[in-house]
Amino acid sequence: MTAIRTIRRRALASAAALLTTAFIASCTSDAPPDSPAGATGASGASKDSGTGAQSKFFQQTEYDRQLALGKQTPEGPAGKPWEQMLSPQLTDTAQYKKQGQGIHLCFSNAGVFNPWRQVGLKNMRAEAGLHKEITKFTVLDAQGKDDKQISDIQELAGRDCDALIVSPNTTATLTPAVKQACAKLPVIVFDRGVETDCAVTFINPIGGYGYGAVAADFLVEKVKPKGKILALRISPGVDVLETRWSAAKVAFDKSELDVVDVKFTDGDPAKTKSIVTDALTRHGDIDGVWMDSGATAVAAVEAFEDAGKDVPPITGEDQQDFLQAWKDKKLTAIAPTYPTFQWRTPVIAALKILNGQQVPKEWKLPQPTVTQDTLDQYLRPGMPPLHYAMCGCEKLPGFPESWGGKK
Repeated sequence: MTAIRTIRRRALASAAALLTTAFIASCTSDAPPDSPAGATGASGASKDSGTGAQSKFFQQTEYDRQLALGKQTPEGPAGKPWEQMLSPQLTDTAQYKKQGQGIHLCFSNAGVFNPWRQVGLKNMRAEAGLHKEITKFTVLDAQGKDDKQISDIQELAGRDCDALIVSPNTTATLTPAVKQACAKLPVIVFDRGVETDCAVTFINPIGGYGYGAVAADFLVEKVKPKGKILALRISPGVDVLETRWSAAKVAFDKSELDVVDVKFTDGDPAKTKSIVTDALTRHGDIDGVWMDSGATAVAAVEAFEDAGKDVPPITGEDQQDFLQAWKDKKLTAIAPTYPTFQWRTPVIAALKILNGQQVPKEWKLPQPTVTQDTLDQYLRPGMPPLHYAMCGCEKLPGFPESWGGKK
């Protein structure tokens, strides 16, 4: 078993490292949908449970909004969350209605430098392929570089694109380029925002507060009072991760749980195992594990097993390796998500806009959670370990092979 784990860890280590580095870079621009810097406060925090000071990224209003959105029933077709909307405020698009046949859709992508973005781009390409009216789909990859994406946006805005989709690499730096593009053609921004509302629609899920709160509330429910919680974070100062943690802090500070350690893993499986092992040595037992990203959740599970300890309630994400471990080891677990099905929505939005149909000014998508009751629904044998289950891609042409899976 140890040899198998070693082989598996080596196989995943480089992918996990790539995922972490790129995820951190990609998340630094999420302030508009999640939490502008400089905000303070903590909703109803009654004590410090070992969580430290609240993040400077915390914004009470947005925290409250996201938790309220998580309780709402979305509008839209059942079973198609990428077409659903939460509290939509529709905007008119009649001015963008296209005359003539054939649509040239363009996409400026921050990059495909991690598995989440790789799954997402496959979703987007497959969605575009469903629509015969899209006769040309141009994608430019910024490779995680602001200067290249600025150039890409300028190039696409000067072409014969009918609509431009943008997933910004960073927020402030990309804002001027997006504003310039908005003056020339309809722009759809998704995943991460920019500091302008010139886009016809901005598409994103509920957000980091919703993610962090779901995970923390699960542990508050499952772990006995005074239980010891280990919080594993990727890196400090990354806004979308800070909002996940700040929402968890609110829940933990209200609870009777004791957060004994808050440690940064850098998304490294080996470092994650070392942190868990050290926590067990110093604290004797750990009763629950909270994570702001599930990339190294399996490594945390293995650390408990290697120490001869039962795996306590743990939070992860909708990666296949974690879902498989959850089922095989009968874990007590939950997996909040940042769903990759959101990559389908910009194509759908572009077609609506070019048809003169109304779309939400901010298109808030649902953010489902994998629970014990839904685990079998999202665990799919034959898919790669770092495939994201919440892809909404199962009925798209080419699935599962085009996503690296086997029939």
